[in-house]
Formats: sequence, structure tokens, C-alpha cells
Amino acid sequence: MPYPAYMEGSIKKVEATREKRLKETFARLTDEQKNPLLEEFHPDFIKEAMRELVVGPSKGGRAPLELVDLLEGNARVDPDKIDLNKIDYDVDVLILGFGGAGASAAIMAHQGGAKVMVATKLRLGDANTVGAQAGTQAADRPEDSPIMHYIDTMGGGHGDNLPDLVEALVKDAPSAIKWLEDLGVCWDKNPDGSMHELSGGGASRLRLHSCRDYTGLEEMRVLRDEFRNRKIDFLEYSPAIELIIDDRGKVSGAVLVNMETNELTIVRAKAVVMATGGMGRLHFQGFPTTNHYGATADGLVLAYRAGAELIFIDTMQYHPTGAVYPVQILGQLVTEKVRALGAQLANSEGEQFIMPLEPRDVVASSIIRECRGRNKGIKTPHGEFGVWLDSPMIDLIRGEGTIAREIPAMVRQFGRYDINIIKEPMLIYPTLHYQNGGIKMAADGATTVPGLFAAGEVGGGVHGRNRLIGNSTLDIFVFGRRAGTAAANYVKTAKVGKLTLEHVRRWQKELAKAGIAKSRPISPRLLPDYARQPYDYLAEYAKEMLEPGQIKVA
Repeated sequence: MPYPAYMEGSIKKVEATREKRLKETFARLTDEQKNPLLEEFHPDFIKEAMRELVVGPSKGGRAPLELVDLLEGNARVDPDKIDLNKIDYDVDVLILGFGGAGASAAIMAHQGGAKVMVATKLRLGDANTVGAQAGTQAADRPEDSPIMHYIDTMGGGHGDNLPDLVEALVKDAPSAIKWLEDLGVCWDKNPDGSMHELSGGGASRLRLHSCRDYTGLEEMRVLRDEFRNRKIDFLEYSPAIELIIDDRGKVSGAVLVNMETNELTIVRAKAVVMATGGMGRLHFQGFPTTNHYGATADGLVLAYRAGAELIFIDTMQYHPTGAVYPVQILGQLVTEKVRALGAQLANSEGEQFIMPLEPRDVVASSIIRECRGRNKGIKTPHGEFGVWLDSPMIDLIRGEGTIAREIPAMVRQFGRYDINIIKEPMLIYPTLHYQNGGIKMAADGATTVPGLFAAGEVGGGVHGRNRLIGNSTLDIFVFGRRAGTAAANYVKTAKVGKLTLEHVRRWQKELAKAGIAKSRPISPRLLPDYARQPYDYLAEYAKEMLEPGQIKVA
């Protein structure tokens, strides 16, 4: 069998309880049950993992330690060594990032008549969007409505979502689905031509539009084609390392760095759309992540240094089902669609311990409870813990062939390691997936800094303190389109003053005044640092191989 022999007994317990679990009705938790579960087991509630910001517009707010270090980081550029008179590109709208949000913003800004340029850290489309599997929510069925979608979204976010952003999200959702289909997205359809939709955690209706289990990849395919057909200018491997603000206090471009040559590029722009995505590659609290390699919080860092307010940056989404075995795919996403189709969560004893379509933070907390609180997790050979996601239940419930038809990418992902999820359960554990908060923005993407717009995961307020399935890919299209349109309208009357980096000088003085300049890293961090640190290695060696006191490690 593909799993270690010592796991076989637990798998047999899972198999033996299937008939019983098929007949079980597992009730949803009440708020009185959810809140203590979250407070005891969700990573957001670990006080020691958070720290207050001591500088910047969100001073006094709390965020994960790893993020605070970067938000309070030292600038990568020296204002005295950069000649802002030597402009390499002069455009109306500069889009930073090219996932679903950046692509949507670029297309709409171009459609609005603006001269557009995109700058992206990696290649066009190297973003979390292509890894989105389950689908995109939109209330377009007769028995559904944007009002129901609104209520579900507010409930999932614990009521902290900004209402005007949620209103924009749910109202624009059906038109976003239609827009994508018109561009060429091949949505899953029923034999009669209607949309084939599923429900997800926290949703009260079927409104999840999908393309098997590679929805984001399909969405990004058509957006990239449309972008290239429009012949919009772009620079790859050229992340922004600083925003430029003119002498009137408006964002007016960015300093880019070529990651292959280390050369700097100056782009002057009347407006900038920040669409740089998330920060999963910071690996908060040591969690693995579903995120792509460029997700290191660049947009938050640059916007914050420029004076933008941040919101809900003390809350992250740990997707309940990340692969925990085999180690080669540790942290990779196991789409919620697996649970939407009928897969159940079972502990080492084969017991179902949570209704599988509770909101994600609740499900993640319950899994952590089974592993750390009840000792009913399964330990892997590499020291990780997990619980079973009983995928064979899907074919039992929906008929043979459903798994192969509905989630082929999942079948292939585990099949590479000789795990047949049609017959065998998956071993999973929560994985760092999404930043619930970000740059505070209005419904058109405008931030608190003139000339700076935000769209997608880098923006904050839409999801409150917990995001529902399918609202992330919806978010990137709704607010990507809105930000691109708003930026194109903004630049029609915007005037760019003298380009400056005075905000960087002020920032460095603020760090020095707070006494933290020497203790903070240079930011933004362009890529995660996975190199083994010498002292960390020696400490582990000393701990494992030597008697206490034999060696002193600095």
C-alpha cells in the first residue's frame, strides 16, 4: 500500500465506519460552539505569534511577527542614488502584478482608453490564481440571490466585512461570470446547458461555478489570451521595490528591479493598481502554504510605506485541507470541492468530528483540535500530523465515476505517489492559504493614498475575518475590473507633479526615531529564503547529537 504500514489500522477504521457515516446527520455548530473552538485552536488567536506595529499609518495594530518585520522594514532604495529624471517608461496606468486581479484591471483600464503597462515579479500568470481549484461564487440561479450571497459572505467573515465592498462583490458576481464566459472560459455545464454548480462551506445555496478542479487555471488562460491580444505592454521578472510619490502627495509610478540583471527601471504613471497578491510564502508560525513563490507581501509593504491604511492584517486563512502526506506535496491545496462533493473528515479512529462544510476557519480549528487537543491525529514519517479526508465517500454518495470526472487534478496529484483517492482517503492538515485583510480600499479599489488603487488578495475588507470558498476568485475579477475602470477614469484628469522619494526618507527617519532601523530587515522580500541557516543547523545538531552543555551555539 502507498501509505506506511503503521497507518493501515487507522485506514481500516475509516473504511469500517463508512456505512455508519453515510447515515449520520452531522449538525452545524452554533456560534456558542464555534467561538470557543476558534479561540482555543485557530492560529490567529495565538498571542505570542503577533506583535504591534510601532510605526506607520496602522501603528498600534497587530499582525503576525513575520509580517510586522517586513512592514517595518528598511527600504531597498536609497533616494539619494536614484535619478527620477531618467524615466524609462511613461504610462497612464501601471499595474503591479498579473494574477486574475492584475489581468482584469489591465484589460479594463485598456478598454477605458488608458495607456497601460503591467510589471510582474515572475512570469505573466505566475500567481495564486492558477492554483485556485474549486470555483467562483455567483448567485445566478432562480432560488438564489445577491442578498443571500451577501448574508452568507457577511456570516462567513463574522460580520466584520466592510458592507459596501460585500455589496459590490455580490452584485457584480453574475456579470463577472458572464464576462469570463464571453472571453472563453469553459464553465462546467449540465446536459441542458445550465451551469453545473455546487455548494461550499458557509454557503446556503448552490452557486460555485467551476471548471472541474482547475478553475483558476482556466480563468487565467482566457485572461492572459485577452491581455496578449490587446498588445498591452508588460515587463516580466520586474517587481516593484518602491512606489514613487509626486510633490503633491499622489502615487505617480514605481521603481522596478530586473531580477535577472539587477538593473532598476523608473516608470512614471498617473495611477498605480496594486495587484501583487498575498503573503503565504512568509510561512506564519511555520505552516506550509498553498501559495506560489512570489507571495511575500510586497504590495502591503510598499503601500504601507507610502501611507496606505491596512485592515484586518491580524487574520489569515488556514485552508483546512492541505496535503500532509506524502511530504513531496506538503501544504499543497486539496480543494474544498472534495468536501462539497461529499468527502468527510475522519480522525485516527475513523470518527467524523465536524460537519465538513462549516466555514473554513471552523473546520481548520477542528482539525487542529483533533491532532493537538485530542491526540486523534495520524503522525507521518516526517513528524507532521493530519486527519483523513475520506474521498471514496464521494463515489458512494454520488455514484461511481464522480471522483474521476469532477476532481481529475486531485486524482493526478495523489496518483503520482501511488495513492488512489478513488479507493483510499487523503491525509490532510490546515495549510496557510490566504490573507483575509490587506490594504483598506473603497468599492472602486481606491486606497487612502491618492493615485493608488488595490485589487485582489492584496486588498482588505471584503472578507472580514474569514473568506468563503469561491469568493477569492470572484474578488479578483470584481475588484480587478472595478480598479482598472476607476484608474482609467482617474487618469483622464490627473496631473503628475515632480517625482520624489521623500516618503522613503521620512520612513527611514521614523524607523530610526522608533529605534528599530537596525533590527528590521530590508523589504520588500522578493522571494522566500529557504536556505538553511548555519546557526540553525548547528543548534539542531547540538540538540540531537550531543549531550546538553557539550557545545555552546551562538
